[in-house]
Amino acid sequence: MSSLINTTLKPFKTTAYHNGKFVPVSDADLKGKWSVFFFYPADFTFVCPTELGDVADLYSEFKKLGVEVYSVSTDTHFTHKAWHDASETIKKIQYPMLGDPTHAISRNFGVLIEEEGLALRGTFLVNPEGQIKVAEINDLGIGRDAKELLRKVQAAQYVAAHPGEVCPAKWTPGQKTLAPSLDLVGKI
Repeated sequence: MSSLINTTLKPFKTTAYHNGKFVPVSDADLKGKWSVFFFYPADFTFVCPTELGDVADLYSEFKKLGVEVYSVSTDTHFTHKAWHDASETIKKIQYPMLGDPTHAISRNFGVLIEEEGLALRGTFLVNPEGQIKVAEINDLGIGRDAKELLRKVQAAQYVAAHPGEVCPAKWTPGQKTLAPSLDLVGKI
């Protein structure tokens, strides 16, 4: 598997269920802002609502950072609406839920399980220039943590705004960063 890090987001067009409406979404909508793509296998499942609810609980924090979250499954936007109407957890979602019934978006991000027509649990952070800066793919049974995703967004934004600095493990805003140099080699 080749890395998607620093590659440019491939063009796409789809329909999302968002705030009670069906809305078109394309790669052009992402230009100039940070975006998270949060792939999951399917609506009306088990681990998926726990993850999407976790992201929904922190959505306002992502928005404060200027980040739009897009959940994506190979279901249609109609199925997203039905799930939203049926589940108390999914009713909390205020971010766009992208339908990917053609599997094009899932395939572009390398998360499609071809023989099943489902997406792996993929998480991707795209910068305002359309480059993928974070890529994480989990097997179907392994749920993700929205707080860790938020921390990764904060670190990526910090690094983008502070060339020459890097964020060490478990870095959070306000903590010390590193400035890689010959003087640091072997001293960390």
